[in-house]
Amino acid sequence: MAQTKTIAIAGAGSIGGYVGGLLSLGGHEVRMLARPAMVARVAAGLHLSSHEGLDATVLPGQLQVSEDSAILRGADIILVTVKSGGTAGMAELIAAEAPQGAVVISLQNGVGNADILRAGLPGRDVRAGMVPFNVLQTEDGRLHRGTSGDIMIEAGPGGISEALSVPYLPVHESTDMGSVLWGKLLLNLNNALNALSGLTLYQQLSDRDWRRLVAGQMDEALRVLAAAGIIPAKATPLPPKMVPKILRLPTPVFRIVSGRMLKIDRMARSSMWEDLSRGRPTEIGVLQGAVEDLATRHGLTVPLISRVAELIRVAEANGAGSPGLSPDDVRG
Repeated sequence: MAQTKTIAIAGAGSIGGYVGGLLSLGGHEVRMLARPAMVARVAAGLHLSSHEGLDATVLPGQLQVSEDSAILRGADIILVTVKSGGTAGMAELIAAEAPQGAVVISLQNGVGNADILRAGLPGRDVRAGMVPFNVLQTEDGRLHRGTSGDIMIEAGPGGISEALSVPYLPVHESTDMGSVLWGKLLLNLNNALNALSGLTLYQQLSDRDWRRLVAGQMDEALRVLAAAGIIPAKATPLPPKMVPKILRLPTPVFRIVSGRMLKIDRMARSSMWEDLSRGRPTEIGVLQGAVEDLATRHGLTVPLISRVAELIRVAEANGAGSPGLSPDDVRG
């Protein structure tokens, strides 16, 4: 491992807790800025597991955790994992508490969070990042990673990707994070469908009717990106334009092909499902909403994406968790 760093997790929820836990087990000094529920979880010992067979516990006291933003002081690297709606507020806390020389990396959904951080942290080293995998807080208290993929961060000085790479957490760099983030967003369009279905990701993606809806959203988004001159990076081994075709294959063929593209265990669900189940605001505005905004700027419409976004907003307002819709319900 590279030289030990002091790493702060700014807004430690499921992703931040999992990443921070692995970094602590990997030998770094980790400090988490978190809500009371995560503070209590860490104080009792942070249990991490994954589809790859990881089963590890960060012992009480092995890392620092607090609701007080003063915990950001002295950090070499700050990983921002707060939900997108809290990005501007987190930038204010970082500006007030963190060292000027700390490298700030957004590990958040959506395509615009690094820009929000840069606006609130002028003159600082702020980089975009992308987390491809899903982490769920299980009923038995674990933070469980259910899907595959390696973290990508914006290229820059300081050997940051090497420092962050620890067992079970490879980190790579890219010189074109805009394309990487849009490539990830295409896959994240399924987060809302999974949340609406109430199914596990494995169950949902085993149903061809649900996959056709995923493919329909991706087709709409790809048309908008083409109009905007944006070329999304591959988030799977296949080019983005091929993924809708794979999704529409008969289920037995899809299972064979998809097994080579993405690993999903049978427990995994989307973070948006978890948000609905816990009565939290979702990130629909930075996922489907980002495509809607781009479509409007180019005189296009995205009716399926807009329909899905509206159904999520209704579910948020109802506050009863996943509505358990069918594909026909979504089509309307």
